[in-house]
Amino acid sequence: MSLDAPTFVATATATLQQVAESQLEGVRAAAALLRTCMDAEGVVQAFGTGHSEAFAMEVAGRAGGLVPTNRISLRDPVVLGVAPVDYLSDPLLERNPATAHRLYELIPAVQPQDVFMIASNSGANGSVVEFARLVKEKGHPLVVVTSMQHTTQVPSRHPSGQKLYELGDVVLDNGAPFGDAVLPLPGGGAACGISSLTAALLAQMVVAELLGGMVADGLTPPVYLSANIPAGDEHNGALEARYEGRIRRVP
Repeated sequence: MSLDAPTFVATATATLQQVAESQLEGVRAAAALLRTCMDAEGVVQAFGTGHSEAFAMEVAGRAGGLVPTNRISLRDPVVLGVAPVDYLSDPLLERNPATAHRLYELIPAVQPQDVFMIASNSGANGSVVEFARLVKEKGHPLVVVTSMQHTTQVPSRHPSGQKLYELGDVVLDNGAPFGDAVLPLPGGGAACGISSLTAALLAQMVVAELLGGMVADGLTPPVYLSANIPAGDEHNGALEARYEGRIRRVP
């Protein structure tokens, strides 16, 4: 296999198509959970660490996406709480189960009907597993995005021995290979990760299915316009006011 841009594009395109086709049933199941949440005036809470934070950014607070959404981030205890900046320098922060409790406590006015979406390629680190466990203990629906090929080949870093996919009501496989990268290197290993692309695809597929169902039922979905077009701010502000105190937009 060549190591160049066209080869990556071809590999990525094939992977995206495979994920789109194989995960459609799960996407529709995830959209159904989000629809129940929307009908109950709930909020979609999205979380991912490392590069999986990009998935949460696809779900929450972007043009063309749902307004009633929150992005949960490892930075929250510093940005929204009282943790010092050096809190983020802990190399084991992502692996520490205690991190999950600090993050959940900072979610604004979380309600039982809120649905959670958690992405992790490995699905094994302590913070995401504990966060998922906490979400389920609180009775929330949970959509998981992970690499089934990767997660089934690594041990859990959570004391329970559980992995993220074992806790999801709906589990979407991002199709990434073990180690995430898709182009083999001559001396061993591989380059060019794929999970960010496929996770973004899955996020937008879920949104498309959800919005299609709402429109078919004669509803007007609460969707963001770009803030960089005329009247975008006014449109978005009016919708955000419906969820005042329950959603936030932070860096």
